[in-house]
Amino acid sequence: MTRDVQVASPDDTIQQAATIMDRINAGVLPVGQDDRLVGMITDRDIAVRAVAKGRECGTPVREAMSGEVRYCYADDDANEVLENMGDQQLRRMPVVDRDKRLVGIVSIGDLAKKDERDSGEALHQIAQPGGLHAT
Repeated sequence: MTRDVQVASPDDTIQQAATIMDRINAGVLPVGQDDRLVGMITDRDIAVRAVAKGRECGTPVREAMSGEVRYCYADDDANEVLENMGDQQLRRMPVVDRDKRLVGIVSIGDLAKKDERDSGEALHQIAQPGGLHAT
């Protein structure tokens, strides 16, 4: 899990979010407000939900982000998280503590280091067309 996570505000612009993504070499940012996770924005969200629709760089993150956030708890079993990521077709998932405060992000790559067999099955599920978070 990556613990040092950059967080965007829903009031930030998509250009600010993209600049952060470029600086940290990431394709996703959690979106937080008042110490709570309120969404996720990906580079694909910016491209498909904003740029492709003619939105300007000053468009607020809230207009391009996914508001439905799937997350796991820091003390969840890694194999269950991996299975859930496969079921939900997610490559990355925010990790929260039991008070639902963001503590990190886990990726399929992080979990692949633990169990290659299970991560291969999860990646197969993630790679299927469609899914809850397809845009």
